[in-house]
Amino acid sequence: MINLQKIKLFAIDSDGVLLNDTYSPAIKIFVEKHNTEYTPEIERSVWGSPQVTAGHNLALACKLPWSGEKTIKEFFKEREVYLKNNPIEVLPGIEDSLALLQSTGAKVVCYGGRNKEYSFDQFLHPLREYFDNENPYIDINSFRPGVNEIVKDIFHLDYNEVVFFDDINRVSEVCKSLGAGFIGIPANMKHNYQKEEMKKTGVKIMIDDFKDLNENIIHEADSMLSLNTFWNKN
Repeated sequence: MINLQKIKLFAIDSDGVLLNDTYSPAIKIFVEKHNTEYTPEIERSVWGSPQVTAGHNLALACKLPWSGEKTIKEFFKEREVYLKNNPIEVLPGIEDSLALLQSTGAKVVCYGGRNKEYSFDQFLHPLREYFDNENPYIDINSFRPGVNEIVKDIFHLDYNEVVFFDDINRVSEVCKSLGAGFIGIPANMKHNYQKEEMKKTGVKIMIDDFKDLNENIIHEADSMLSLNTFWNKN
C-alpha cells in the first residue's frame, strides 16, 4: 500500500483516458466535411466544452447557419458513423492502474461529458469495484470542466488534495489556477495539439497511457502537492 501525505481523491476522465478517444477524430471529420481546417483553436473551443457550447463554437468555426443545438445534433450523427468502424473500447491495461490507485486508500472517481448510463454503465461497470461507492461517476456536461464542482461540491475537499487525470489541456489550466494536482495523458493522435498545449501550461507529469502509471509517479504527485510545488508560480 502506498502511503500518501496529501492526496485524498483521484479523478479520472473517461473518454481518452479509460476509453479510447472517439470525439476529436469525429470533430476533425466534421469540420473538414464543412470545408474548414482543423486547428488548435477549434480543438480547444469545441473539445471538452458543454454540448450546446461545443455546437455553437462548431457552427462559428465552420460558418454554419445553424443553432448550437442543431450543430451538435449533426455532429453526433457524424460521430455515430465514425463509431461503426471505430467502436468505443476500454483501453488495455487500465485495471492494474486503477488497482494501484485504490491501494493508496484515496477515493477514485470517474468523470465525463455524457451521462452515467452511456459512459460508465455500458463500458466501465465491470471495473466498478475500483471507484467510489457513492459517486463512481460524475456527469460534468453542464458544468465543464468540472474541477471546482468535483472537488468542492461533491467530495468537499481542498483543491490540493485531488489529482486529475485528463487528456485535454483545458483541465490542466483550471487545475493550475485552483492549485489542484494534474497528471496529463495528452491526446496523441496525429491531429491533436494537446501535448504541446500542456507543455505551455507547465504540466510537470505526463504519461502516454493510463496503464503507464506507477508508484513513483503517484509519490511524485503527492510530494509536490504536499510541498506546494506542483505548479510554477507565473
